[in-house]
Amino acid sequence: MSAGSRRLTAHVPAFVPALSLALWLSACGSLPEQAALPPAGTPAGAPVEQPVAPPRPPGRIQLADDSHAQDAVIYALGLIGNHYQFGGRNPDSGLDCSGMVSWIYEQVAGVRLPHNAAQIAKIARPIERSALAPGDLVFFNTNGTPHSHMGIYAGEGRFIHAPSTRGKYVRTDRLDSGWFAARISGLRTLRREG
Repeated sequence: MSAGSRRLTAHVPAFVPALSLALWLSACGSLPEQAALPPAGTPAGAPVEQPVAPPRPPGRIQLADDSHAQDAVIYALGLIGNHYQFGGRNPDSGLDCSGMVSWIYEQVAGVRLPHNAAQIAKIARPIERSALAPGDLVFFNTNGTPHSHMGIYAGEGRFIHAPSTRGKYVRTDRLDSGWFAARISGLRTLRREG
């Protein structure tokens, strides 16, 4: 390589290829939804009542298809190494934490989220740690304010985020690392309830 041409390479953690393959394969294993069958004794051609989704609180956002949560993780893994930019909302100009999350969910699910971690926390459904699944959202108190930073849970105790510190690039970190573990301020999901 000549002195005038440098190539930027990002370190990809060892678990990323295996996690990507596992998520991709798990998405291939789901069956299509079956149409509702009419109750016994219903005349042929009679309309069939379709199940109704449970109501959600006003202002709550949920995915039309829960597989979009896995798609979000795969998309986020592809952004590792992208640079941080305060207020950034797309990979070309750089991303901040909420810009990364809102960009990803808009691309994979067509869901437009606010560009603000606290506002996203308000419209996503709270969950317990035991329910945390890939694609869910993790929030942190990094500056004395709950939900001041966020990322996407990748599974295996790791999350993907766009921090403004230590290199300023999209990366993975462990939820149980001392610094982040002490600052978790919320776990949320966009998956459907039930």
